Amino acid sequence: MHPSRARLQWLGIFTVLGHLTFAWIWGYLIPQPFEYVGLRLLNASLGIPLLLPAVHRDLNSRLTVWTFSAVCWLQLPLFFSWMYWMNGGNSVWFSSMACMVVIYYHLTDWRLATLGALTGIGLSYLLATPPTQPLPDTTTGLDQLVVLGFAWVSSIMLGASSANLRRTRLINVLSTMGVMAHELRTPLATVNLMGDVLRNLAQHDVPENKRKKIEELSTRLQNLVRSMNRQIDTQISNAQLLRLPRERSAIQAAELVHEVVGSYPYRSSRERDCVQVHVQNDFCFVGSRPLFAQVLSNLIKNALHSLASAGTAPQPGDLRIQVGLHRGKGRISIADQGVGIPHEQQTRIFEPFYSTQSGAGSGLGLTFCKNVVETVNGQISVHSEPTEGATFWVDLPLDTTPH
Repeated sequence: MHPSRARLQWLGIFTVLGHLTFAWIWGYLIPQPFEYVGLRLLNASLGIPLLLPAVHRDLNSRLTVWTFSAVCWLQLPLFFSWMYWMNGGNSVWFSSMACMVVIYYHLTDWRLATLGALTGIGLSYLLATPPTQPLPDTTTGLDQLVVLGFAWVSSIMLGASSANLRRTRLINVLSTMGVMAHELRTPLATVNLMGDVLRNLAQHDVPENKRKKIEELSTRLQNLVRSMNRQIDTQISNAQLLRLPRERSAIQAAELVHEVVGSYPYRSSRERDCVQVHVQNDFCFVGSRPLFAQVLSNLIKNALHSLASAGTAPQPGDLRIQVGLHRGKGRISIADQGVGIPHEQQTRIFEPFYSTQSGAGSGLGLTFCKNVVETVNGQISVHSEPTEGATFWVDLPLDTTPH
């Protein structure tokens, strides 16, 4: 099962409630030959770390990886095997062991699952104290229904996740982006070189009026090349949802906004003039400057697309970017007067591969923005009314460290 913040939290809840439920079922409702409430409570507490923001915030951190691996190993192969030995290998715990193996291989990589299962089963055998007399097999039809229900609920929990499909699609997107980037950058470099050649030719025995025209064409040509390279970088960054770098530095919000707005490859001067920046309160936050520049570029691109879809020429102020403070956090808002987003789509626009642009978008841009913002414990949200534009808010924790 590919990890996500929501899945880790659900797994934590499932661990806590599951062990408490089975402590009651096997200890009181359908008593088994051996059941240890204290150990059940200890295993239930293993789900609590998965609910902590420090663990599920950054899925690539060592803390998250080691915590997830330890929780799975302790409560699956080690605990299940120990209970199997202590219950004399009765049919209930034999069935539970079979369920455990299937679940463990779904939760983690098959190589780690194999190593973990072998070590867990072996260690549990050394720690267990098998009964001197054979334990009676108290298996009933109800016992079997409980084990079947456990397997069924676990299967639903694992099967409901479309992570494998999304991961396959993401790998395909990355592969396609890599091929396209390689194939496109070579001719673009040639076109850029042609611009330099034109500019150099204009310096030799060319009338003033023609020289200016050639230099203007050369500049437009090279600007077009830069714009195309920027679009390639944008699409690659949008696709790399699982490979976000964790470099962090202090960033001044207003400076970043002005930098992105100033360097954005607008399609026309009218489009550039419609963007207005208002700094109410500047603030500093910690994050990856290139990634957050890409976040702002994505949001500006979406806003400009919405304005273009409105069918009217953009006017100054149709796209407003504000920098300020809100409820103890820094806030960057991007508001446009475009076509807006239907209410039924607003809950899904941050999902991977979901696009409101009728096949024109990849559906990865806003997912990328959400992932980047959440890596610094921030939040991105949207408010929109159809035909009345949309406003995206990026709320970020303030960096109060002296620099």
